Amino acid sequence: MCVRYLGVFLLVWNPQVLHAQSAAQPCPAPSLNGGFFSPGQSAYNHEATLSYACHAGLKPAVKGWWGTSRCQNGNWSANPQCIDEKACMPLTIPNGNYDASTDGWYKDGGKIRVRCEEGYEHKDHDATAQCINGIWSSVPICERSTESCGDPPKIPHAVIIGKGYQEVFAVNSQLQCKCEDGYVAEGADTKTIICISGNWTEGPTCSGGDTTVTEPVSGVNTCGTPPLVANGDVVKNTGRYLQYRCAAYYELVGPKMVECYSNGTWSEAPTCKATYCSVNTDEVSHVKSVGVRFINDGEEEHLECSRSGRFFYQFSEARCTHGKVKFSECCHKVEIKTGLCNDLLPGM
Repeated sequence: MCVRYLGVFLLVWNPQVLHAQSAAQPCPAPSLNGGFFSPGQSAYNHEATLSYACHAGLKPAVKGWWGTSRCQNGNWSANPQCIDEKACMPLTIPNGNYDASTDGWYKDGGKIRVRCEEGYEHKDHDATAQCINGIWSSVPICERSTESCGDPPKIPHAVIIGKGYQEVFAVNSQLQCKCEDGYVAEGADTKTIICISGNWTEGPTCSGGDTTVTEPVSGVNTCGTPPLVANGDVVKNTGRYLQYRCAAYYELVGPKMVECYSNGTWSEAPTCKATYCSVNTDEVSHVKSVGVRFINDGEEEHLECSRSGRFFYQFSEARCTHGKVKFSECCHKVEIKTGLCNDLLPGM
């Protein structure tokens, strides 16, 4: 008798036990149009698992020709479903994403457009995939951009503030560096580092100890404002020497270092020469309008044509040579790669 009362007392005293018992609800048999499951029962206990397959012309809405589902507190996870065998399941795109289907799967002929994360770009400029007879065609790949940067170099006695660690930073990313307490940076303009053409600009030198300003020696800090270089920036300033770096799509021409002479004048400054072609797709009739695109000299970009084929997108190859652009006809990418796509004649 005492044991019986003790059991009742424990159930009343510990409501979590009662909740655990009530939460473990059985599941009714799921409905499955176009398929069958085993074992076939009217109800299933909590944590029970069933397998299902689909009739001819259909397939489970999961990878594989059969699927499984588990009873979880009165609900099936995932709910068994049979779909058209020509449909496609979602893709996993490393370093990329796309708009998910509300159905959880994609119909035959459906297309997705992949967006690469910052610092990544589409390999071969291919951004779309199409579901054809249950298989995705030309799955896009997001690869690291040649213009992006890896994690910045470690700076002694400094820390990056306001930004967490990541492996890839997009071009033109800016990071703020702060020196350790008791240390100061040499020049306020060196506290920001910038990702330019795959490289980080030089970070600050954090110096400690006596920070008393001393008189400059002859020829140092007597030249005033550094020379202005169009499309370029000063990335290192020692007071006597300047180092410039050009923006993306420009190359440095002339001296790499600029010196402050003892007479208070700067030596000859470099220039930044454009090494790209500018293509305004709004003015090119045979390609889709995507705004202004920049192409490095000696490189090419595949622009999607305004009219594509029945099953595959067509592209026109835009090649930049010495500042001038040549377009190819609208072709499939295989034809472009194999040299079967002719250049458009001038004026077309």
